[in-house]
Amino acid sequence: VSPWDIALCATGTAVAGENALVLAVLFYTPSLRAPMFLLIGSLALADLLAGLGLVANFAVRYLLRPPSEAAELGAAGLLLAAFSASVCSLLAITVDRYLSLYNALTYHSERTLGFTCAMVLLMWLLCLGVGLLPLLGWNCLRDQSACSILRPVTKDNAAVLAVTFLLLFALMMQLYLQICKIAFRHAQQIAVQHQFIATAQATSPRKGLSTLSLILGTFALCWIPFAIYSLVADSTYPVVYTYSLALPATCNSLINPIIY
Repeated sequence: VSPWDIALCATGTAVAGENALVLAVLFYTPSLRAPMFLLIGSLALADLLAGLGLVANFAVRYLLRPPSEAAELGAAGLLLAAFSASVCSLLAITVDRYLSLYNALTYHSERTLGFTCAMVLLMWLLCLGVGLLPLLGWNCLRDQSACSILRPVTKDNAAVLAVTFLLLFALMMQLYLQICKIAFRHAQQIAVQHQFIATAQATSPRKGLSTLSLILGTFALCWIPFAIYSLVADSTYPVVYTYSLALPATCNSLINPIIY
């Protein structure tokens, strides 16, 4: 048994347990039923499924005898769907925070709970579709030379996933930059009204920027190296490189509840 696989399985167990706790808190706390907390719940559910997917992948690889192609593809599909939903939930939270500042006066009337539920459902259906791709032919089980580092996903399909992820991250970065601009503008307007220009400029924007830096920095450090590596590497690369980059990426699902 590979120590790396044991580490991924242990991380998956911790991720599942931590995010299950988040979901329990959201479910049993009536005051946390706002659209924003629904998005956080979507993120927690995605990370919970990602943790279970890591455990399932370990079980399929080492515990299931004889090996089953359907089980391997199912575990891979669960991981694809879960991590896709996790990234999309992060993007949805970013969009929600941007709209709450950009349309501050009409935000609460436009972003109702029903509207948010519909958007989350649509997002999950899209991510579940991504998860079905390995079962629908996006796999290299019949041609091992076409495998990417994300076996059983082919190298071409892994490149598509990596490019899509990088584009989503670029969009997330652009939205956060816009949030910073709006926050600075609001702080300056409040400072002028209260004649505390120096204090407001020094405190409010700085605190907001530090929070945004933590969110973006953690996400980028966890995922960007793995996304770029999966874009350029193939199955002939040493497996230790894949494990050493995949483990920090999975740890993002462990960190998400702490940040949000």
